[in-house]
Amino acid sequence: MSIETFVQWVISLVSDYLYVGIFTAALIETIFPPIPSEVIYPLAGYLVSQNKMSFFHVIGLGITGATGSTIGALVIYLIALKIGRERLAIYLKYVHITEEHIKKVDEWFAHHGEKVILFGRMVPGIRELVSIPAGFLKMRMLKFIIFTFAGSCVWSISLSLAGYYFGIASVHFFG
Repeated sequence: MSIETFVQWVISLVSDYLYVGIFTAALIETIFPPIPSEVIYPLAGYLVSQNKMSFFHVIGLGITGATGSTIGALVIYLIALKIGRERLAIYLKYVHITEEHIKKVDEWFAHHGEKVILFGRMVPGIRELVSIPAGFLKMRMLKFIIFTFAGSCVWSISLSLAGYYFGIASVHFFG
């Protein structure tokens, strides 16, 4: 199955099974980054507007997506915790990440861990990766979950709102 086919399947999943679809898509997207959350959440918000559902469904979908993202991030965190920094470093050299790079990440994460998790969950390309240093640096799991969920809520609700308001505007603009 190609990436394009897989992404189309995820979009159909969200379109056909709104809440279950957004939870599943967010979970998969966190573990398998080629699925763009920048498409999934606005689509969900747009569907809410087009189906004339209550505005509160946008918030509900955002929270549902954040829950899926948090569970996916926790999986990555637990894998990094289990593998450990030393064993992971062996494999990272094959993608040109040196020990020096890893030490810089360690130091930066040690000083700003909570902020990295919170704000990192809102940055495309980084949101999937912030779980790795949290795991191999043994960040407290409850703290990791709280900051991951908070950052994921902001991200998913914001994007869902954008899709919702685009849907409302398109009805008014295009009739």
